[in-house]
Amino acid sequence: MRKPVGWCGPGMKLGRAALGLLLLAPLVVRAVEPISLGLALAGVLTGYISYPRLYCLFAECCGQKRSLSREALQKDLDNKLFGQHLAKKVILNAVSGFISNPKPKKPLTLSLHGWTGTGKNFVSKIIAENIYEGGLNSDYVHLFVATLHFPHASNITLYKDQLQLWIRGNVSACARSIFIFDEMDKMHAGLIDAIKPFLDYYDLVDGVSYQKAIFIFLSNAGAERITDVALDFWRSGKQREEIRLKDMEHALSVSVFNNKNTTESPVRVTSLSSQNKGGFWHSSLIDRNLIDYFVPFLPLEYKHLKMCIRVEMQSRGYEVDEDIVTKVAEEMTFFPKEERVFSDKGCKTVFTKLDYYYDD
Repeated sequence: MRKPVGWCGPGMKLGRAALGLLLLAPLVVRAVEPISLGLALAGVLTGYISYPRLYCLFAECCGQKRSLSREALQKDLDNKLFGQHLAKKVILNAVSGFISNPKPKKPLTLSLHGWTGTGKNFVSKIIAENIYEGGLNSDYVHLFVATLHFPHASNITLYKDQLQLWIRGNVSACARSIFIFDEMDKMHAGLIDAIKPFLDYYDLVDGVSYQKAIFIFLSNAGAERITDVALDFWRSGKQREEIRLKDMEHALSVSVFNNKNTTESPVRVTSLSSQNKGGFWHSSLIDRNLIDYFVPFLPLEYKHLKMCIRVEMQSRGYEVDEDIVTKVAEEMTFFPKEERVFSDKGCKTVFTKLDYYYDD
């Protein structure tokens, strides 16, 4: 089975760093004799290997950013995530508070829920980028996709063993490791329970501390409940910003715990077989209260799609053309059928639709 994204051995890091040192050689070669230069480089390499600070000048290191900037994280969330006031507040407070805590009692566990295109993957990317320079490409950020890394129900015992080994190995190498599990609603029931000991309130598990690690779960499960609350507020004439986490967090956790369906979109729900009831179905992670936050991502409205389109235009170097913004937004489909309040794909496809208007 393919290793998870982000898996990287120390040899590769050493090679990159050594290359950096070799690139410095021409700067000093004129001032030093060849033999002296060789001895000097050997000494530098020895010191480089011995001292982490020097090493980290040329290679990514665990905890590379000495401290997470709450202001920078908030700026990214404000400028890149639309229509998600609940997610912004929870993510900002949870992540910044956890990183600033020198002795957390347990790993940070976030479970992000909502329809496709509402920003779950985007938020995990923002979190990774605010902790490591390499973001999702960092050696210390590991992405697991249920349908890619754990496709066969018959191999669930093997997957459990591999998952424990992968997490133990990476946390042993870097306590501040980040693990992202995508498509939790498609994961085989019972598999994720294999990591329960790592998420619990233990100082050490087999000699390894997991208390500084971050686990992020992404799922469409519970999206129906989130939509029901958002639609009730809309029909009552209330602003979506009036929705509070307490309005849905408990109901969301119960919905996820009992989830038996994989929900691709609000207009297309595909039932799973009785053998696969979703990754969090009756999971001990929920039953034992090991998920710190169930974060709801609300369905997006027409105005939020236009925000996504404007940002994408700017990221491509184009001036914002409001006529094109309106045309792209109006091509999207909305639900419920009568009221047409929410986009059924969020912002996921607005980027490809924008290509039509800028096809060179």
